[in-house]
Amino acid sequence: MVSKFVSTRSRRNRPMSEINVTPFVDVMLVLLIVFMVTAPMLTAGVSVNLPDSSANSLPDEKEPLALTINSKGEVFIQNTQISLNDLTSKVLVITKNRTDTRIYVRGDRSLEYGKIMEVMGLLSRAGFTKVALVSESSRGKK
Repeated sequence: MVSKFVSTRSRRNRPMSEINVTPFVDVMLVLLIVFMVTAPMLTAGVSVNLPDSSANSLPDEKEPLALTINSKGEVFIQNTQISLNDLTSKVLVITKNRTDTRIYVRGDRSLEYGKIMEVMGLLSRAGFTKVALVSESSRGKK
């Protein structure tokens, strides 16, 4: 009779060996929602109306430098407006004189082609060889 009492008591005091993952899943879902909401806000802040293109995107090995030309012809490095006279010197300082840095030029579709080519010409004369134009993907559009 004593042995029956001991076995019942040890069963009740045994540590729980199951892991409750519900709180972990709840936290992960909240984090997922937070990142989904904030990710679109982390893109370049200058608003431009990009042209359409059916070309494939380029592979990124490092974070590229983004130059934006808005519909008024104003030039921005990331979110900072600069003059065309200061463009090459500031880009060289930002890239630490590494002319192999990838530079993405985002130009508004309403701009004259010559304005975009002027910016690309300045970058080319400064020695930058990896300059690319950014467009919106026209895949799926009709």
